[in-house]
Amino acid sequence: MSYCVFVAQLPPETASAHKHYHDQRYGFPVEDDNELFGRLVLEINQAGLSWSTILNKEASFLQAYDNFDIDTVAAYDDADRQRLLADAGIVRNRLKVNAAIHNAQVVQSLQQEHGSFKAWLQQHHPMSKDQWVRLFRKTFKFTGGEIVGSFLMSIGYLPGAHDEDCPAYQRALKAGAVWQQQAVENDNAR
Repeated sequence: MSYCVFVAQLPPETASAHKHYHDQRYGFPVEDDNELFGRLVLEINQAGLSWSTILNKEASFLQAYDNFDIDTVAAYDDADRQRLLADAGIVRNRLKVNAAIHNAQVVQSLQQEHGSFKAWLQQHHPMSKDQWVRLFRKTFKFTGGEIVGSFLMSIGYLPGAHDEDCPAYQRALKAGAVWQQQAVENDNAR
């Protein structure tokens, strides 16, 4: 079942957060490195949990991780780790907390080498999901196939975020979803 169908079938009391995310953010391009990093942290934390849990905790994640400011998170020390592990508003998993801090440090290195996290992504586009997964596993921590696929779909690098008959599909295309560029390039090459 696609996310579009899933959101449409949710009861009204649980649909609000999903609907906003689906209609305004999911599958749309992200330009800001901190937002890209935040999306990666959320996808990592979703592993083994429902996306509803993550959306319900998103404000707490933003607060706990200093609005996903890469430089701030990269500088977290043991006291910050303990603070995060004690924060009931987020997912308290040592591997996921450590991955967030490590991955912030990796993003800093990518920024130094490529100018931005976004530029690093652009440099590797287009690639298949399998190629992306290999690259992310080599580069980051706690980035398996589902996490990488969901992350790249959520930021418009892989197709599949929306069904073609979904109104958000056309808005994502107009916003410049990156996966669309590959389809256009493939059509032009024919």
